[in-house]
Parts: sequence; C-alpha cells; structure tokens
Amino acid sequence: MKAPKSTTLVEVDAMLAGYERRDATEDEINELPHVADSISFIVWIALVVSGAERFLFYAATTPWQNYAQYDRENTSIPGALGLGEAMASNISSAFYAFTFLMSVAFAVLSDAWLGRYITLCLSFCLDFCGCLILFVTSLPAITDGSIKLIGFILAVILIGLGTGGVKATITPFIGDQYPNVSPQLLITKKGERVVTDRTLTMQYIYNVFYWFTSIATLSLIASTYLEKKVGYWAAYLMPLCAFAVVVPLLTVWHKALVKLPPQGSVIPQFAKVIWFSARDRFRLDAAKPSYQAEKYHREVDWDDLFVSEIKRGLSACKVMACFIPYHLCNNQSVNNLITQAGEMRLDGVPNDAIKAINPVFCVILGPLLQRFLYPGLRKAGIRFGPIARMTWAFITMSGSMAFAAGVQKLIYSRGPCYEKPLTCEASDGGRIGNDISVWVQIPIFFFLGLAEILGFTTLAEYSYSEAPTNMRTLVQSLVQVSSGIGSALGMAVSPLSKDPKVLYLYTALAATMVVVASGFWVVFHRYDRNRN
Repeated sequence: MKAPKSTTLVEVDAMLAGYERRDATEDEINELPHVADSISFIVWIALVVSGAERFLFYAATTPWQNYAQYDRENTSIPGALGLGEAMASNISSAFYAFTFLMSVAFAVLSDAWLGRYITLCLSFCLDFCGCLILFVTSLPAITDGSIKLIGFILAVILIGLGTGGVKATITPFIGDQYPNVSPQLLITKKGERVVTDRTLTMQYIYNVFYWFTSIATLSLIASTYLEKKVGYWAAYLMPLCAFAVVVPLLTVWHKALVKLPPQGSVIPQFAKVIWFSARDRFRLDAAKPSYQAEKYHREVDWDDLFVSEIKRGLSACKVMACFIPYHLCNNQSVNNLITQAGEMRLDGVPNDAIKAINPVFCVILGPLLQRFLYPGLRKAGIRFGPIARMTWAFITMSGSMAFAAGVQKLIYSRGPCYEKPLTCEASDGGRIGNDISVWVQIPIFFFLGLAEILGFTTLAEYSYSEAPTNMRTLVQSLVQVSSGIGSALGMAVSPLSKDPKVLYLYTALAATMVVVASGFWVVFHRYDRNRN
C-alpha cells in the first residue's frame, strides 16, 4: 500500500463546480493529498464558548496574586488582603491543584449521569456564583478585611469547581461537534482533488481552540489595568460580563449542539480490569474474557475490545504523566513571574499585565505554525507527530525557565536593593524596584507561548484521539490531574519562592525539563511511528 502524498492543511469547500463530496475509495485515500475538512457552524459555537470561559477565567484570576499578596496601604502595587508572597503563591497553587483534581469528579458525573452538555452548564453556574461573590466583596463599600478574605476563599472554591467541570468536558465536547465520518473526496478552490483527513481536522480544530484561548487570555490586560487605575471591583466586573456571551450560545443553539447521552461510568469495569491484570504481573491481556474463562472459569461483563481500549487509554495516560513538571514550570507565570516583574522598573505598567505578552505570542505563533511550519515539514518528508511536538514543547519550556533564571540574576545585579528587591530603605517603602526594565521578561513569555502551542494543543488532540469513546471525559480529566499534581508540586517548592532562593528554583526547573524531554523522546518516540 502506497503512502499518501504530502498532506497540506487547507480549508476546503464541500461543493465546488457542482461536485458533491462522497466517500473516498481506498486508492484515492492512498494516492491523493490529505486535507483538513471544513468546520461546521456548530463547531465554531463550541469554540467561542470555550474562548468566553477562558476570558472570564483570566479576567478573574490574574489579579489574585496582587489581591492576596499586598495590603491596601501598599502605594506601589495595589492589594487587598496583605497575606504576603508565599501565602499568595500557595493559594494560587492550591487553587490550580483543586481545580484540576475536581475535573475527575466532574468527569465521572458527566459520563455516568449528566452528559457533557448539562455538566458544562452546571460548571458555568458555579463559575458565575464565584465571580459574583468576588465582585461584591471587592467593592470599596466592603471595608472589613475578614469579609473580603471569606469572600475571596468562597470565590476560589466556586470558581475552582466550575473550572474543574469545564476543563473535564469542554475539550471532548468540542470534539463531539465534528462527526466521525469516513474520508471524503473533495475538490479545492484550486480544482485539486483531495481527501479529508479526520486526524488533520482534529489537529486544526484544537489549534483553533487554543488560538481562541490565547485571544481570550488577553482579557488579563484590561483586568490588570482596571485593577491599577480603577479598583479590583472593576476588574472583577469583567468576568461577569462574559456570561452575556456564554448563556445565549448554550441556550439558543442547544438543539443544534451534539449532546451525547451519558453512557454510564466505566470506572467499576476499569478498576476490575486493572485489578485482574495486576494479579497477573500487570498484563492487560490477562483481563480479557477468554483468559479469565480459561484460567479462572470466571465470566466478566466486558469484551476484548474494552480491554484493548483501556490499553490505548493507558498509553495516553503515560504521556500525560510526563507533563507534571511541564505544568509546574508553566504555573510560574501566574505567581513567581508576576512577583519577578514587580521587582523591576515597571514604567507605569502593572506588574501582572506583563504576562499578557504570552497570549500575544500565542495568537501570532499559532497560525504561523499551523499554516507554514507543519505543512512545510510534511512537504519536506519530516514527520513531526504528536510525540515530537510535545518533546519540543518540553525543550522550549526549559528555555523559558533558563531565561527566567537569567533575568532573576540580572535583577540581583542591579540596585538599589540587589538581592533584596523592594525591601531596602532605598526602595522608598517598596515603590522603587531594581534598576532593570520589566521588558527583559519578553523572551521568557515568547518561549512560554511556543511551549504552550506545541504542548497544550497537541496534548488536547492526542488525548481525544487516543482515548476510547466512552472514556474521553475521564481521560481528559486525567490530563487535568497531571496539571493538578504540578500545582501541588508548586506548593511543595514554595519555600524557594523567595529572594534570593527563587533563582535556584528557575535553574532547577530548566534543568529538569531538559531531562524530561530526553527521557520522553526515548520512551515514547515509537508512538509517532505507530500512528504513521
């Protein structure tokens, strides 16, 4: 069987010059170029919903570090609770860990009882309640610090629950909107005969998904400036406004959205399969009905296909486990890198607004990779499969942490406070940072953005395509668990989130990602070959 010609990722028209799409023959599949299929309107609806959720998430959570760390009397950086850097970073890490762990509970709820659509709606209700409490308790009329603290904690819990539910369901929900059809023969606008490829289509959909996420993340720019110029109440009003987009999309088009019914939880069967395989030296084939009947004279309530699907799903989970240190590094952008920015010369820029450079790079780099790099590599005959892309994500993440270490070293080399930024007398009560521009952080966020595009989008595509149909929400929740563990590790290393120890933290993270990238490629590179 011949391999298909070099694939090119283009959008195609389903009907041109009176030529209707039809199922491609085996010869056409092998001989003609493969392309991504056109995306239906309902897929775009799901993508916009995902973008709106990210808009409200970043608008609500970006000011948290300053809100929790500094007090109201701090004239340089506005605050509210005055809990200090270590406690604020711990709250941030605990929030992300809680969010990602809750995604497992919502995955079970979705698969067993409610389905993805209803679970998604429930999650948005929890988000709304959390954002409303956050907004009300941040109003200037609320002067009691204990009320602000209680409101903040309640908001963190509710938004954590809502975000956990969204993270468990939104990725498979988007994938559900594109029907699982056989390869179709089409004619492009240039008159070329091509065959649609589901793998390329899913890759395209999830790249657009992350592109929308990156655009939505820019809400943090407005949020941080409102925080600085108006007040936290104005910043926390923004996420409430996002529900004006989410609610109509989920209600007006609810009949058109693909809502797969709950198929029942497979966790009990999954647990039994793992238990039976563990009793036989962790051989999954030992859990197959034929083996159980022959050796133990036992009947089981699953078939060979179920065991094979679990084997495939576990392979995807092994890949996810390698993302734990990756998430730990990425989470630096929501705590330590914000603090790092506050230690430099800001020139009127809020210290938590500088991270907006990250999504700007994502918005720019995403289409460039999708339109030029990936097709160019395919035309050159270079296989750049999911494992290769994730390996390079780890390498670029290492580069980001290495730059962060370099910037921290530069901060310590400049006055007025050197290794104790904002704490010496010359800092004028914390109003004067060390004499180095905050814009030297730009390379950090460039590499972070590139690492996110190569890592997060590929992991979303990979986890959806590799997971069994009745386990997609569960597998997606396990993706979030790996991120939750990364956040928990962030809490464990929080004693290093202080000057001058934070320099050693960045250096250690950079070295760790080099080791992870090397080991990841050695162990998993065959997966790309098998997929090809």
